[in-house]
Amino acid sequence: MTFRKMLLASVAVACAAMPISAFADTSGKKIALSNNYAGNSWRQAMLTSWEKVTSEAVKAGVVAAADAFTTAENQATEQAAQIQNLILQGYDAIVLNAASPTALNGAVKEACDAGITVVSFDGIVTEPCAWRIAVDFKEMGRSEVEYLSKKLPQGGNLLEIRGLAGVFVDDEISAGIHEGVKQFPQFKIVGSVHGDWAQDVAQKAVAGILPSLPEIHGVVTQGGDGYGAAQAIAAAKRPMPVIIMGNREDELKWWKEQKDANGYETMSVSIAPGVSTLAFWVAQQILDGKEVKKDLVVPFLRIDQDNLEENLAKTQAGGVANVEYSQEDAIEVIGAAK
Repeated sequence: MTFRKMLLASVAVACAAMPISAFADTSGKKIALSNNYAGNSWRQAMLTSWEKVTSEAVKAGVVAAADAFTTAENQATEQAAQIQNLILQGYDAIVLNAASPTALNGAVKEACDAGITVVSFDGIVTEPCAWRIAVDFKEMGRSEVEYLSKKLPQGGNLLEIRGLAGVFVDDEISAGIHEGVKQFPQFKIVGSVHGDWAQDVAQKAVAGILPSLPEIHGVVTQGGDGYGAAQAIAAAKRPMPVIIMGNREDELKWWKEQKDANGYETMSVSIAPGVSTLAFWVAQQILDGKEVKKDLVVPFLRIDQDNLEENLAKTQAGGVANVEYSQEDAIEVIGAAK
């Protein structure tokens, strides 16, 4: 089943026939993307999806502008200043991938008080005036350990590779992984490093911790770090554990090579970078006068042994397995959440 089919199966089919009609004219509205980090393939794919979908929306006259802004550093203070600048520049909506769930709440409240719609996604905020679009990141982490419990019923030692320190997504996925270990106590986390969701950072971090670790049976990850972990483990001439992948093309390609060579088995899971395009359309619908629930949940994208080749073939070199959303998709998600 494709990711889009999974999405549409998870929403109310009664919304499928909902017409695309405007309650208010959004052709003069300006939407901005505030992004806190662009240093890995997922964020690059997210920005590419945003540009692809929003440029067509601007060209079609749905909105007047859909500009993307990324801070130089992953600092909440810098992103707060960016949001304040967007307020001054007169944007009607800000779509936000936040550096912190709480540290930006003051700036977000300023935007709301100025009459600006704020839609957060991936890295969401807790300010009540904002909307939030996310996957269940805890469940994503827990599901990795559940998979390993079936693949390695005797359990074993796990290496955890975390994402970007201090970011909501990293904390949630890690919490889910630890919940999974409590649920399946035959596993033990014997080491943890931050890979920043980037294969080069992960490779260096794993290479640094491996000499201090016993044999590793599984590696639980957050995305962008599986291939780097494999490279470090291979260089150390250690037995290759089951590494959970994160839907990056380099990870899927390595997995396919190992599958063909020796039957290597694993799974891959992540949020689709194109969730930025869902956030755009949700913001547009709010500006259009639609009533939208504050919290929207979308499923994560999982790749298994039997659909690896199909997903790899659709994934751009250097990119991430992805899906982009249409206005119709957003209307269905909104309708299902009511």
